[in-house]
Amino acid sequence: MRAFLIFLNLSLCLCSGSVFSANDASMAEQPASVTADALVRKAMDNWRGLSSYSQMTMTVHRPDWERSTTMSAWSQGDDQSLVRVTAPKRDVGNGTLLNGKNMWTYSPKVNRIIKIPSSMMNQSWMGSDFSNRDVSKATDILDHYDHVLSQTETKDAHTYYTITSTPHEDAPVVWGKEVITVRDDFVMTRHEFWDQDNQLVKVMQAQQVTMMDDKPVANKIRMGRVDQPDEWTLIETHTIDFDIDIPGNLFTLSNLRNPRD
Repeated sequence: MRAFLIFLNLSLCLCSGSVFSANDASMAEQPASVTADALVRKAMDNWRGLSSYSQMTMTVHRPDWERSTTMSAWSQGDDQSLVRVTAPKRDVGNGTLLNGKNMWTYSPKVNRIIKIPSSMMNQSWMGSDFSNRDVSKATDILDHYDHVLSQTETKDAHTYYTITSTPHEDAPVVWGKEVITVRDDFVMTRHEFWDQDNQLVKVMQAQQVTMMDDKPVANKIRMGRVDQPDEWTLIETHTIDFDIDIPGNLFTLSNLRNPRD
């Protein structure tokens, strides 16, 4: 999610990694050691771990209705994620699999696995304010962007680092730039998406940060378009376990259709 699979990976948006050595002092104490690239990587690392399992609820809000979906999600490394719906009953078994650069969805009602083509990547993911591209982009922001530390501020006993990420000239991405705010404990608190005309299109905002499995985690995240303030998607993580053992067949099309996790 990644955040969502960045977060889910959003959610999600959605790693684990070691950009700073064990001998490094805290970022707040040694700001000169901070680099924009390291901040982006560590923010992703903090969320996923080497592997993870989480349970969450996604609420899609519109002016005249609201719908909640409960999901389980697994991730491993930078490019493997599985999200499966567990409630409501009518949607149980619906799933999304990300393996490498490929993405598939499954609906038990029609018993059909669909590979998401490039022409559908900008469509809504499960009717939310996340697109298929948001869910599947994985390490795009690491691979295809240059990062600049554009602002540092201290508030609420934390230092916040704002990074402006601009895509390489030939990068296969849709955004003109992305702006990320990372707290000194590597929690990503805000993610802005700007179009090619330098207009802010949508924002993913952490609304609550708490300790989960001995890590600070943004367990409530809201995504919404700037031009539609009454429409948004909230993802709330109820439980998460990091660095777990993952069965070898988990991220497969067979398991997407016939769960064995």
